[in-house]
Amino acid sequence: MTAVIQKPISQLKITWPLLADDFILPDDTVDDTDHPLLAHGLRQSVVDSPELIQDALIVANFALCAAVDDRTICKAPDWMYVRPVQPWPHSYPRRSYTPHTEGTVPFVVMEFLSATYGDEYSVEHTEEIGKWFFYEQVIKVPRYVIFRPHTGRIEVYALESERYDNQNPDENGRYLIPGLNLFLGVWEGTREGRTGSWLRWWNAGGELLLWPEERAENERQRAENERQRAENERQRADRQQQDKELAETLLEQERQRNQELLARLAALGIDPE
Repeated sequence: MTAVIQKPISQLKITWPLLADDFILPDDTVDDTDHPLLAHGLRQSVVDSPELIQDALIVANFALCAAVDDRTICKAPDWMYVRPVQPWPHSYPRRSYTPHTEGTVPFVVMEFLSATYGDEYSVEHTEEIGKWFFYEQVIKVPRYVIFRPHTGRIEVYALESERYDNQNPDENGRYLIPGLNLFLGVWEGTREGRTGSWLRWWNAGGELLLWPEERAENERQRAENERQRAENERQRADRQQQDKELAETLLEQERQRNQELLARLAALGIDPE
């Protein structure tokens, strides 16, 4: 994972100009159908948390920009989370993000590697600065995640002493991502026709952050449980009412039998008292 550069890192001039409106971004295509599903899944599980959404930029395959020696460099992480970001002042869509000028440095960037990846996060010969170098030495992103969907392997790198250091997971196989204060891990299952490994979020309490359909299913199950509880309560009340009515019927029958006995005794001239 090296970058082809022409002079020492310390001599590079790094600046943060806004991307010019007429700058032509590369028309990169997504490697496979897994990538947008994985990126969408990561976003969907945090959109229900206002504290994670407010003033945040959560994007996939989106231009992250800086200038190196006055040359504009843009890389497009497969997934990126930044907060806070300055509000977009224009009516047309945002198409890039420049740290320091438009907000803070991303908390995390991710790359999803296809089974046949080549230079996705090492050298890019068209620009001579690869993604690894760009994230580590130019942008200085605190966490860099590399995920191989076809094997489920995840690597999480933390920026320590100006270099990325491979992190070890916790006892649950997950990695804390500071800034989001969430744990990232691998989940196996099926969603949207895809069965395999997914990246997912867990909170500090070990609870999985759910996708919308999972929240809807939980709500449906909760409503069904509430309906069943109400039905059970109604049946219990019915049984109580039936027991009460039966007791009243038996009491009335006993009262009638007593009256009939008293009437027969009276007919025989017997005073029961």
